[in-house]
Amino acid sequence: MIDKDTLKRLEFDKILETAATFAHCEASHEGALAIAPLQSRQEMELRLGLVDEIRKLTRLGIALKLAPFEDITPQVKAVRPKGAVIAPIALQRFIPTLRVMAAVASQLSFRSDVPLLLAEAGCITGFPDLLNPLEHTVNEEGEILDTASRLLADIRGRKKGLTARIKKRLEEIVRERHTAIFLQDDFITQRSGRWVIPVRMDSKGMVPGVVHDVSNSGETAFMEPLEIIGLANELENLVADERAEEIRIVRQICDWIREDAEAIQQQFEALVDLDIRNCIATLSDRLKSETPVIADTPTILLKAARHPILTLMGKDVVPLDLELAAENRVMVVTGPNTGGKTIAIKNAGLLSVMALCGMPVPALSGTILPKVESILVDIGDEQSIEESLSTFSAHISKISSIIEHADRGALVLLDELGTGTEPGQGAAIACAVLKELQNKGALVVATTHLTEIIGFVQREAGMVNAAMAFDRQKLAPLYRLVVGEPGESHALEIASRYGLPDRVVSFARSMIGTMEADFHALLRDLKEKREQLDRTLTELAEREETLVRAERNLVDRRDEAAALVRDAREKGLLEAQQIIAKARREVATMLDEAKREKAREAKEKLDQAAREVESALDGLHPEENVDPDQVAAGDVLFVKPLNCDATILSVDRRAGRARVRAGSMELDVALISLLKPKGKEPKKVRKQRAKQQEAEAAAQEPASSINLLGMRVEEAIGALEPFLNHASLERMSEVRVVHGKGTGALMKGVRSYLTGHPLVAEFRTGERFEGGDGVTVVTLR
Repeated sequence: MIDKDTLKRLEFDKILETAATFAHCEASHEGALAIAPLQSRQEMELRLGLVDEIRKLTRLGIALKLAPFEDITPQVKAVRPKGAVIAPIALQRFIPTLRVMAAVASQLSFRSDVPLLLAEAGCITGFPDLLNPLEHTVNEEGEILDTASRLLADIRGRKKGLTARIKKRLEEIVRERHTAIFLQDDFITQRSGRWVIPVRMDSKGMVPGVVHDVSNSGETAFMEPLEIIGLANELENLVADERAEEIRIVRQICDWIREDAEAIQQQFEALVDLDIRNCIATLSDRLKSETPVIADTPTILLKAARHPILTLMGKDVVPLDLELAAENRVMVVTGPNTGGKTIAIKNAGLLSVMALCGMPVPALSGTILPKVESILVDIGDEQSIEESLSTFSAHISKISSIIEHADRGALVLLDELGTGTEPGQGAAIACAVLKELQNKGALVVATTHLTEIIGFVQREAGMVNAAMAFDRQKLAPLYRLVVGEPGESHALEIASRYGLPDRVVSFARSMIGTMEADFHALLRDLKEKREQLDRTLTELAEREETLVRAERNLVDRRDEAAALVRDAREKGLLEAQQIIAKARREVATMLDEAKREKAREAKEKLDQAAREVESALDGLHPEENVDPDQVAAGDVLFVKPLNCDATILSVDRRAGRARVRAGSMELDVALISLLKPKGKEPKKVRKQRAKQQEAEAAAQEPASSINLLGMRVEEAIGALEPFLNHASLERMSEVRVVHGKGTGALMKGVRSYLTGHPLVAEFRTGERFEGGDGVTVVTLR
């Protein structure tokens, strides 16, 4: 259990305050502020998964359709009792909430790429059968609209007409000469809901009517003339009818809400949960966070972690790399004041809390944070005047409590360990505390300035020193954690830089003990050697990489040269073969003409040369003979005399021959002339295939969309199946299916067919620019 004081010391409340600013409702604002560590790793991973799916939608440009909505819990509670009726202004609060529910439901209804959101928020429907009557009944001011019912509209129409008649007749009366002489003024007004005219008090008996009011001065009587009393009474009846109809409408809507009260409350709570997760997702986008790995083992691995509060403030944050594992559970960080030690351990604790709450953390992917049962911290000055505790006493009291509660499921953060008392004794206590926490199996990150603690940690197995890097030339901290070596406080250098006189610094330096001075000198020497070693290793790595690249280039060039030589030789031999063939034709002609012996000898020489060239070509492409005993009818083998592959029709092993078919030609060949198939077709077949390939190449590219408008569901599916097959063969990643809106039957049939289709990875409703609800965009596997 992580107490609230620990969360406050790690400033987790500031993270929640920032996240809560993205809420769309007061209920989700309070929910964001109440985010706390979850109990199980499954709960953490579920929330991380939900946040990741919301961020995925945002990256696709289709963020959740959340807008400001009202907390309707009090209204739902008020309407639950049988016969209960709430005011129209209270009914109006349902409208924005139901609108947001409907928008979210519409957005998620046909998505298949957010399974966790569908499981958590898929119950949200928005109650359209309730939202529509509400929108036609109540306006933003809580007034009943004329569109609430036909009877109400009719009553209000008659009421308006009757009011106009009354006002018109009163205007005529005040202009009549026999009445005007008794009037105080020529205006008309209302008193006690009745239309009246102002008559002088001394003449009220001269105007027939009923007095409804008298002015403050007592000089004017507001009278309702007798001739409009009937019309006014009729108007009163219409007002009563109007009020009765309004009450009936409100009562009916309250009855509808009461019927679905349980479901409305459940969907509202689901909407609030969704809004809270959206707050986390928005904050994660602001911080450029990544989802961490939640480890059951005591392991912390921070990769380029940035302090979230400093990042939100716009500070230039130096990333933190930190690793704690089973072999090194205790880390002690040393370094100069203002060097970032406290920020480093706070960052480790704060990011651990965020992970426990199912929130992505501002660090690189691959960051690992432990599922700890508790986080125990001693950070800051605990001095208490009320409890008469000094700083040291308060620290010891806090550390005692930490030791009592620490175990294998605890992360302990200790700042300025061993301070507040005499350094020697403080260091001894600090070493004992570290050893005790190590024995209890807790993960510990502590900061200190005491060199005695550094030496203890360096010698102790399972503990590791770390230092905040410091630029000795500029005397400035680098805010970078270096694991495996202790750091120096550089107090004298920093004091000199900030104005302490040199004589004071020199005297202070002379006061430092020889052993401590030697220790710091040794640290400086070790750091310089480490830096030199790092530079040497970097140079060696660069040289090795250069040599590997050079060796790879040589191998590539050698292979390329060998291929060029082989191609050139083959090309030369083929050209020689063509020349010999040409010469052979010429010699044959000469033989036919001259029949001379020398010509025949020349032909034999050319034949010999041709055989040598063919032999050389065969050497470049060695033939693979087949065992004559293995040849069987139906085999496809290469036939030397035909110079192409052919099908074996029959085999005569006694004669050592076989009958083959190549294209439309059949002939007998010797078994020894059969080789393994080379994929070489007869010349006529090759020509036909070449023409077919040219025709296919000339064909248009396959369409990336299909139009199913006007088709029945069966007909549409029959056209859709080959379209998906061709699109998959063409390696298309996304296609559009145009089915229109209509009654929705074709759209439902198409999407039902796409669900579970082996070629379909996912599908979604088209965006407005893609065709909206009339189009389904399909992503292929």
